[in-house]
Amino acid sequence: MKSRSLLGLAIGSIVSLVGITAPLLAIPQISVAQPIQIARAPRPLATELRDKPVVVDIYATWCPGCQNIAPTLSMLREQYKGKAHFIVLDVTNRSTTRESEAKARKFGLSEFFSANKSQTSTVAIINPRTGQILKRFHNNPDQNDYSTVLDRAIASMKQR
Repeated sequence: MKSRSLLGLAIGSIVSLVGITAPLLAIPQISVAQPIQIARAPRPLATELRDKPVVVDIYATWCPGCQNIAPTLSMLREQYKGKAHFIVLDVTNRSTTRESEAKARKFGLSEFFSANKSQTSTVAIINPRTGQILKRFHNNPDQNDYSTVLDRAIASMKQR
C-alpha cells in the first residue's frame, strides 16, 4: 500500500508539471459487491399439466425465428398429440403479452415468462411435476432435437 501511495505521489508531481488535470489520476473507488439474488427453485406447474411434459413457445408474429420454427412445432404438436402439452405465449404486442402473462400465471409459468418474454423463438421443454426446464432451444428448426428430449421426458414420467 505504501508503494502505491508513493507511486501516486510521484505521478501526481509529474502530472502537475506537465499540466494534466487531476481527474485523470483519480484512484478507483472500491465498491462492495451487491448481494447476488439467487433464483428460486423451480416449482411444479399447474395441476392440469402435471401428467405430460410441457412445451412452451415464446412467439411473436413479427419474429423471423418464430416463423422459422413454426413448421417444426406444428409437426411436433401432431406427433405428440395426447403425449405432451403445448403452450404458446404470444408477445406480438401489448395486448397479446398481457394475455400471455395471464396464461403463464394460470399454468404456473410466471417466472419462466418474466425471464424469457423478450426471447422470441425460445422453446422450452419443462417437467411439469418439478417445474424444471429440461431443455431450452432458441430458433432451432431440428425436430429430432425436440423429439429426443420429449421422448426421454415421456419415458421418465411413465416410470413414476
